Amino acid sequence: MTPAPRCVNVAVVAAAHRPDPELMSGPVDDHLVVFTPSGHRGHVPDDTTVLDAARRLGVDLDSVCGGRGICGRCQVEPTFGEFAKHNIAASGEHISPRGPVENDYRGRRPLLGDLRLGCSARIRGDLVIDVPATSQVHRQVIRKEVDLGDVQLDPVLVLRLVEVPDERGRPAKWLTDSLAGQWGLTDVEVESRAGEELGQVVAAGVETVTVAIRDGTRVVAVWGGLRDRALGVAVDVGSTTIAGHLCDLATGEVLATGGTMNPQIRFGEDLMSRVSYVMMNPGGEVELTSAVRDALNSLLEDLCRSGGASREELLELVLVGNPIMHHLFLGYDPTPLGTAPFTLATGEAIDLPASDLDLETHPAARAHVLPCIAGHVGADTAAVILATRPQERAGVQLVVDVGTNAEIVLSGNGRVLAASSPTGPAFEGAQVSSGQRATPGAIERVRIDTETGEPRFRVIGSEIWSDEPGFDDAVAETGITGICGSGIIEVVAELWLAGLMDSDGVIGGAGTRTSPRIVADGRTYSYVLHDPGTHDGHQILVTQNDIRAIQLAKAALYAGVRLLMDHLGVDQVDQIGLAGAFGSHIDTVRATVLGLIPDCDPDRVASVGNAAGAGAAMALLSGTARVEIQDSVRRIEKVETALEPSFQEHFVDAMAIPHRTADYPGLSTRIELPPRTGPSTGGGRRERRRRTPTQSEDQQ
Repeated sequence: MTPAPRCVNVAVVAAAHRPDPELMSGPVDDHLVVFTPSGHRGHVPDDTTVLDAARRLGVDLDSVCGGRGICGRCQVEPTFGEFAKHNIAASGEHISPRGPVENDYRGRRPLLGDLRLGCSARIRGDLVIDVPATSQVHRQVIRKEVDLGDVQLDPVLVLRLVEVPDERGRPAKWLTDSLAGQWGLTDVEVESRAGEELGQVVAAGVETVTVAIRDGTRVVAVWGGLRDRALGVAVDVGSTTIAGHLCDLATGEVLATGGTMNPQIRFGEDLMSRVSYVMMNPGGEVELTSAVRDALNSLLEDLCRSGGASREELLELVLVGNPIMHHLFLGYDPTPLGTAPFTLATGEAIDLPASDLDLETHPAARAHVLPCIAGHVGADTAAVILATRPQERAGVQLVVDVGTNAEIVLSGNGRVLAASSPTGPAFEGAQVSSGQRATPGAIERVRIDTETGEPRFRVIGSEIWSDEPGFDDAVAETGITGICGSGIIEVVAELWLAGLMDSDGVIGGAGTRTSPRIVADGRTYSYVLHDPGTHDGHQILVTQNDIRAIQLAKAALYAGVRLLMDHLGVDQVDQIGLAGAFGSHIDTVRATVLGLIPDCDPDRVASVGNAAGAGAAMALLSGTARVEIQDSVRRIEKVETALEPSFQEHFVDAMAIPHRTADYPGLSTRIELPPRTGPSTGGGRRERRRRTPTQSEDQQ
């Protein structure tokens, strides 16, 4: 494989994530179809039903009735507009109008709005089609648990029970006097809505009232009698998933945790695609804002149901997200973030009524949004810093939240730096031939035998490896459906470790070993990861284009880290924390072998869990934490990778596996690395050594 040119920049990185036109082209009368959120795409003949197209492209679309328009399980939502990322301009004429089958449909799931039956709707032009979670057989596993540790409670909202005096006079006056006398609270004001509620409950003849006091100064809600619980929700609005945590504001107890797919994904898999959609479709920002707010409302409902709560108990929310998500859920124009100098509408923390965001909660509920750090480093990164506190630890600390846009924080020598890097959606399965999101049946762990080149793997939903007894029974229900992000990272690293791919990422390249698993695939080679050997399944290949997509993603991330190291003046990091749902499930050794992160003592590379969600929950439960993170953000040094010339050089060097020049002494203490081969690494100049992993390493 020819190494990337040294003139590469962020725009080139983004462009390189697009599908190869030669591979994606079809006959003139065929139409390009892109399914979200899976990212599967391909050409299908005119008048193909959406269900048939989904089956042909390996899309997870449910159907129980066999396409007769009875069950309603195959509902999809076609989306229209300009999709620059996919080179698609879709209109209503690109799908057949509703016919008798859909008009007569009376199934349990109503066909609402723009939803269509996939078995009936026919493709008449290029389309982007969203498959809702309810129409997927294998729904995504939302891995967003939160560990708050020993969070110090400092509630921003408290409940206080007050006795109603016999001599009441003006309601607001006796209430403030009673709060001073019974609770020692002075200089408290009663907001107008709370004053109306107070008058109503007192007129009903109650002897006590419960009041909600926010920030120690304002009465915002009143109930007659005793009310002993006020709840809040911390939400991490990610570009792919939205996760929320329902908490008791007084005790800090997490009552429920839940997540949902971000419906904006149908407008674009990555953030810049969504900005492009807004730029090219007047009113597009309204669509995106409405979509994410609807999803937030649905998530609040799910959390309340799971936690045995009602929306009337929701009085405080904290929201975090990357800058584009931040702008879209707040209703700000995101387009200035699409071009340099990537200007934020605001970088300050925000407090506003939850009703301003169309969220269905108690009328007095407030939404607090943590501050953004820079044009592409958002409030979610502020939450990660709040949860992990790298600036308080000795040595050089690196924290990376791996996603479609990786956020990077580096601290040391009394400084904290932050940046983002455009990794794209490859780590989440998009633009990988057999890639998919983390659903049951997806391959998530891979090991390749260095002697035979044979793989063994594990899929989501089973703890049994493919070479162990009982595997076939364990995966009988889900099948083996594809490969998710953690599996993609591992298989690429393992191909190099097994000598089946050179350091430039070329499968079957010069100096590599042969294997029956390496098969010709056009002008390149692919690796057969899984072959069911029957008509009931499909081969799962790792293609040369898949390797290229992963190289582009990992090189962008490594280059961003290396850029911050340059600014800090260091060549080594002492500790690495991988944040986020994806980061939590990466094998840290394979991630280092791939060159996703720089070398470090393997014992000091670890997952830090859902740090953004944990930080949001801390800010929900502590007013002190809110003040602390606002002060910290003001002192962070922001680095825009897109404006740094040296990012290009770092990116090119990081395309090699693990890297063109960097040494890995820390990693070498855990695993024996083969010599680097390939044109850009002086392939063949050193004798290849065979890896002999320890028993513990082999079982990881």
